[in-house]
Amino acid sequence: MSLSTQAKDLFSYRKYWAECFGVATFLPTTREEMDELGWEACDIIVVTGDAYVDHPSFGMAVIGRTLEAQGFRVGIIDQPDWSSKDDFMRLGAPNLFFGVTAGNMDSMINRYTADRRLRSDDAYTPGGLAGKRPDRAAVVYSQRCKEAYKEIPIVLGGIEASLRRIAHYDYWEDKVRRSVVVDATADMIVYGNGERAIVEIAHRLAAGDSIDQIQDVRGTAFQRKELPEGWLEIDSTRVDKLGKVAPKLNPYLTLEEQGMDTPGQANEDAPEEPIKEPDLQVIKLPVDTKQTAPKEYIRLPAFERVRNDPVLYAHASRILHKETNPYNARAMVQSHGNKDLWVNPPPIPLETNELDTVFEQPYKRVPHPKYGGAKISAYEMIRFSVNIMRGCFGGCTFCSITEHEGRIIQNRSEDSIIRELEIMRDEVPGFTGAVSDLGGPTANMYRLACKSREIEASCRRLSCVFPTICKNLGTDHKHTTALYRRARALPGIKKISIASGLRYDLAVEDPEYIRELVTHHVGGYLKIAPEHTEDGVLNKMMKPGMGTYDRFKEMFEAISAEAGKKQYLIPYFIAAHPGTRDEDMMNLALWLKNNDFRADQVQTFYPSPMATATAMYHSQRNPLKKVGYKTEIVETPRTVKQRKLHKAYLRYHDPDGWPMIRDSLKAMGRADLIGNGKHQLVPAEQPADHRANEGRRGQGGKRFATQHTGLPKFAAPRSGRKPKPKSKVRSKGKSKPRQQS
Repeated sequence: MSLSTQAKDLFSYRKYWAECFGVATFLPTTREEMDELGWEACDIIVVTGDAYVDHPSFGMAVIGRTLEAQGFRVGIIDQPDWSSKDDFMRLGAPNLFFGVTAGNMDSMINRYTADRRLRSDDAYTPGGLAGKRPDRAAVVYSQRCKEAYKEIPIVLGGIEASLRRIAHYDYWEDKVRRSVVVDATADMIVYGNGERAIVEIAHRLAAGDSIDQIQDVRGTAFQRKELPEGWLEIDSTRVDKLGKVAPKLNPYLTLEEQGMDTPGQANEDAPEEPIKEPDLQVIKLPVDTKQTAPKEYIRLPAFERVRNDPVLYAHASRILHKETNPYNARAMVQSHGNKDLWVNPPPIPLETNELDTVFEQPYKRVPHPKYGGAKISAYEMIRFSVNIMRGCFGGCTFCSITEHEGRIIQNRSEDSIIRELEIMRDEVPGFTGAVSDLGGPTANMYRLACKSREIEASCRRLSCVFPTICKNLGTDHKHTTALYRRARALPGIKKISIASGLRYDLAVEDPEYIRELVTHHVGGYLKIAPEHTEDGVLNKMMKPGMGTYDRFKEMFEAISAEAGKKQYLIPYFIAAHPGTRDEDMMNLALWLKNNDFRADQVQTFYPSPMATATAMYHSQRNPLKKVGYKTEIVETPRTVKQRKLHKAYLRYHDPDGWPMIRDSLKAMGRADLIGNGKHQLVPAEQPADHRANEGRRGQGGKRFATQHTGLPKFAAPRSGRKPKPKSKVRSKGKSKPRQQS
């Protein structure tokens, strides 16, 4: 078993024989469509919780078209009826495997709000209808596929599987669940950007390998009863108590030869261990300084232990996040009962020519025609946008982009992006000349990278920009600036907006980029995300301090004035993030009031699987530092009452929250902030005509958007229609359907 850091070119494989059938206009979703293509069977069937949109921002289309380019016949089972196995048999049995994904979003986040309330709509379903996918869709779909065709391999993919590849905290059940590959009874997980792994798996299955033989593919996880020979185990199943530190083990000597009885010290403060951890595997090798280091894997605490011990859970989370660099990450093992879960290192990032080819497959760039005229909100959002890169090196603890897409930025070429703009201009229905976005997970990381490939390959930093920007990071935005200028000069392109989130801490390093952005690509409003104002909270988020925001704001306003434009920054903030005290939210509310912001549609911290902040939420420990039973306790708003209070502080102007805020201010000894004065936060009394307006959505109330008191007011309703803002300002509540899955 070998895991090379040298990746085979994604499109260098010999094409499968079925390429003779040619390219499908749309990948088939019914038996009738298969018949029209002359197919007697599909080689691979992708089951997805989303409607099928043949666009490179949708995971099922990217994976389907990439496999099609290898010569395979790929079918799509979109939003199947999961009440029985019948709908999973609509295309027949695939020759090679089922690829199962919950969709572009985690199904639980798709279906539930941060308050665990059922959502009333689904942006990835025609007409926005809710209820077209089950809870934990990856598990349910996989089980139904297994019922339908017991012998067909099942490969899980997408963000839901990716972020549940090891034992993980589940916010909705408030407990630690097993790896999704165990619950789903699937054969394998492909995590992260899956093109490399899924293409290799497909070709090896086509060549006659069984799914059980495929154990050396990067970016995969699976169960195994026996571990491979010739590997050195690094035991990380315990958290050492503070005090005397156990000596390092010599991997070339047995424990007896080192005069030790056990690999490390037991922890007096730890809860009782429900199961015995496997003994440390030691490989006895001759001492030879010329030989290469042995292959290594890290043994994480077992599922049964992290389930019962939040501190061990935080410890395991810290290890996982340190093992995300594909060039130095090691395999990880975690016991689940009598089997081991084996997680191979992350996939090698795609080179520019490979990513270009992925994005230049023959996508129709519209939803499948079977949906008729029904609108799919997620598609409408990205219909006239172009994805220029993947990955993020920001490392924000509440976000899981790094754990899914990686920290190393994968870039498309400028020529490829321009070609997509031309296709969009010439072929996509309804295009009027306005491009809604050129971006990705962030607006301004395109072609930013470490100055040294050697340093990059050895780095284990969780962020390239926190606590300060790494001296080895290139911050010159010249490639992004050149791309904007070239795209703007295209015939038929009238306006290009930048809607992806801006890393203003990077932008201030390149004033020329800010000038280009502010002068030509801001449509009145620019959304940025300080997330909080207080240093203690920002440190837990791994976000820059407000001094950087102030510096960017000054540059933004000066350049806007020079350009003769009235433009405004719209900052976004998170309530109830781990590490946030009531006093922190009070200070944030005062900042909002002093700066004339009224954030009516706000974001409450949502503990998504695998995020570092989720580990903080569950364990009340800080995995950004070494974790122990006596290390820093992270104060975490967990109760419904406190989360509502923190949200009320963000919406300090809403009378519904004033009673809670008044009680909180009195408890903190800050009753001086209650009153009608300019520098006071909330009035002492409720408005005489005020009626509590809870549950605005779903009860005929208005849907709010972030509003600055100094901005142009939203238009009044006409003829009973809903209010429509002159310039719409979106909340961060729903992310763009980039290829997250």
